Amino acid sequence: MFDLIALSYLIITMNNLKTYFLLIPACLLIAFFPATLSEWKITDEYEVRFSGSGAEGTFQGLSGTIIFDSSAPEEAKFDVSIDARTIETGNKTKNKHARGDSWFDVEQYPEISFRSSQVKPSGDGYQIIGVLTLHGVEKEISFPFTFSQNGRSGLFEGSFTVDREEFGIEGPFFGFVVGDEFEVSLKVPVKK
Repeated sequence: MFDLIALSYLIITMNNLKTYFLLIPACLLIAFFPATLSEWKITDEYEVRFSGSGAEGTFQGLSGTIIFDSSAPEEAKFDVSIDARTIETGNKTKNKHARGDSWFDVEQYPEISFRSSQVKPSGDGYQIIGVLTLHGVEKEISFPFTFSQNGRSGLFEGSFTVDREEFGIEGPFFGFVVGDEFEVSLKVPVKK
């Protein structure tokens, strides 16, 4: 009788150990591989606009990687760039000057890029912090944005201010007719 009780106890203990040993890898997988975040593809309907005293326009050529899930914004990654050569002011002469070496110098600096370092909830949206690289100068910036999702589609919207002189964009002598600060507004539709 004693052997039967001991054997039953041993079987129960062994089954519990198997369960524990199976749980350990599962816990490690969950700890090291959090929920899969959504990677979003930028659609062609995006808008990147700038406006300031004396100049306004758009950029094209937006591309990059956006990994974002509203349930885990702290895990988000934004690594995007835009083709500086696509600047469009609505005026051929202004476009030529904007692309020249006194302004964006697109031959030497053909790309404007942004790489996030942190995303956190803020009010009705999110706050993003990252490095903007413009005209060969890297500068940390922070700005608010919103994200609305409709099934497998979404829309990111945000805006920030850029002081061109902080990025070494002095302009020619007559550059004083163009303001130093520009508002950049973003409307970026995405899909999975």
